[in-house]
Amino acid sequence: MSIIRRVRDITVATLNERLEKAEDPVKLIDQFLWSTREEIIQAERLYQQYTGHGNHLKIQWLQSEQMRDKREQQAIIALKAGEEQVARIALQDKAGSEERAQQYRELYEQTLTNIQDLEQQLRELRSEYQAVYDKREYYAARMESLRLQQRMNARYAGGGAGASNPGQQPSGMFRRLEDRISDMELEAKSLRDVRRAGAEFIAEAGSTIQSAIEREMEQLKRKLQQEGWKSS
Repeated sequence: MSIIRRVRDITVATLNERLEKAEDPVKLIDQFLWSTREEIIQAERLYQQYTGHGNHLKIQWLQSEQMRDKREQQAIIALKAGEEQVARIALQDKAGSEERAQQYRELYEQTLTNIQDLEQQLRELRSEYQAVYDKREYYAARMESLRLQQRMNARYAGGGAGASNPGQQPSGMFRRLEDRISDMELEAKSLRDVRRAGAEFIAEAGSTIQSAIEREMEQLKRKLQQEGWKSS
């Protein structure tokens, strides 16, 4: 694991710990995204530098190999011409070119390994950035839903029109109207019951008086008959 990767793991662990205590997690995630984006930019610059350096090393390596082959051909030509001293000088230059070619090749191969490692780190950083960004969008949506829910709660708990006076809300107005109509119906029913009771009382009283009159009439008739009166 590279040093950059270890440092990155520590950074992510710190973010997770801070998220658990953050009042505004979206703001904290934005800071993390900004930091990650800066790392990606720096890694991309380093990648470009590494790539340019690797290309330069490859050119040096190939040129040294070409020079090696060229000096070998010159040595052969010199030997054919009987110029042994010239052939020795060409072979000496060939050995130097071969050594340089080997050195540049090793540097290039090491640089190529570093470039591949950097490419992997860049893929991980970009993938991590995208994953955190997606989470950021999700939590931002949840925070907005929560904010709207709080506004709605405030509206109906005393923060909105009619909330401080439930009677001003439609449901409150209908409840008051229902109570008023119920009172009126109860009053009308009470008056009707009173009138009905009065009529029944009058009728009952009239019947009682009539009975008393009839009894008194019978008594008078009997008294008159005792005195010799005869009814017609």
